[in-house]
Amino acid sequence: MESFVDKYPKHPSATWILAELQTIYLKSGKFDLAITAGDRILAADPDDLAIAQENLRAAEATKDPTKIRRAANVALTAATRLRQSPQEDQSFVKQVETYADYTLYNVASSATPASQRMQWLEEFARERPQSPYTPRIRPDLFAAYQQAGHHARALQLAEEEIKAGTSSPDMLFYAVTKAHEKRDKAKAALYAKRLLETLPATPAPQGVAEADWARSKQLKLGIARWMLGVLASQEQRWPDADLHLRAALPLVGQNKDIHAETLYHLGLVNYKLGEAKQDTKRLADAVRFNQLCGGIVSTFQSQAKQNAASIRSQYHLQ
Repeated sequence: MESFVDKYPKHPSATWILAELQTIYLKSGKFDLAITAGDRILAADPDDLAIAQENLRAAEATKDPTKIRRAANVALTAATRLRQSPQEDQSFVKQVETYADYTLYNVASSATPASQRMQWLEEFARERPQSPYTPRIRPDLFAAYQQAGHHARALQLAEEEIKAGTSSPDMLFYAVTKAHEKRDKAKAALYAKRLLETLPATPAPQGVAEADWARSKQLKLGIARWMLGVLASQEQRWPDADLHLRAALPLVGQNKDIHAETLYHLGLVNYKLGEAKQDTKRLADAVRFNQLCGGIVSTFQSQAKQNAASIRSQYHLQ
């Protein structure tokens, strides 16, 4: 059969024989030869969807992302041309299109390194805007931007998703931490509040164990509470600060610096609340939080120790 198609490539039976060869190559694991046979058929008849589909199967079997993308694009191009053709079985056209579409998305979203994944995901989003897989692109792109070190693009995408109301918890958390780093208090407060509103009811992402997801949620919620509490303390909104900081305290213990700052501000907040109403319970809490902060090596340690001693002396507390 190989000899025949090589000697008589224009023979009316050559296409049929190449199709038979493609099937044999696929069954025997000779995937590159299967692709070559399919390409020869498609060169003569680019609308042969069955052959294009078999080429894609062969390309997937090679596990070569470049070959898979090429075969998927060929199949998609043919399916698009035939989508309205009355001579074609439209259910089969749709089947091939869906298969090729998913394959393109899958190879793009799993590409390495991150820079390659980023490039292929951007191409997919640009070239397949109506694909059912396009909505999945943005979270994948967000992760790729981060891994490739394109933090400005990651933040831009996250803020676009937040504005549209379609952001993931990771996007919200990323945006709130970047706002905090830039000392953008308005955005930090806005994003932290949004995180508190949406994260508790968010189910674990596919492939993430419930226990791991619970720990991740606790940390994110704790940091959101800590940010809101510190902002309220800096703005002397003492009741709000106390509410958020007390909620943050049991959630941020694994981060020494955040834990220390939470305790420090709780000491300050409860001193201010206790001083205003001569509330000895609040003042005792202020001493306790400052003492706990004084036991942690941090930039707040020395001042917290002084504060605890000063409050105890001022109000004759034990």
